[in-house]
Amino acid sequence: MLGKKSRDLETIIGNGTHISGELSAKGTIRIDGAVEGNIDADWVIVGESGSIRGNTRTKGIVIGGSVEGNIDAEDSVELAGKSSVCGEIITKKLSIAEGAIFDGRSHMKEGAFPREAKAIEAGSKVARLLP
Repeated sequence: MLGKKSRDLETIIGNGTHISGELSAKGTIRIDGAVEGNIDADWVIVGESGSIRGNTRTKGIVIGGSVEGNIDAEDSVELAGKSSVCGEIITKKLSIAEGAIFDGRSHMKEGAFPREAKAIEAGSKVARLLP
């Protein structure tokens, strides 16, 4: 999930709860209800029953439910098998499980790949075939 860097779960928005407006939280937030508005948190977990309609800025996010909006994650974005994301994703690491739905664009942040990999790719046959 969020890896060794994640903190203990500090905020929970339960199933059946609806929040409208800006949401800012330190640490990890789990969303099993609905949030309409932008979210700024260290780490975000969207449960299977959870949904976000708004932009999310975080270090990392694991999505089991649905997100409609852009995601800017400093470290990682993980889409679980039943998740749905409609929007732009900007991150260093992106993982999409089989069965997940992603409708949008993704951009890899600077530093997502080691310089050695870029040098190897630039010298490969595939790189020469691309316009």
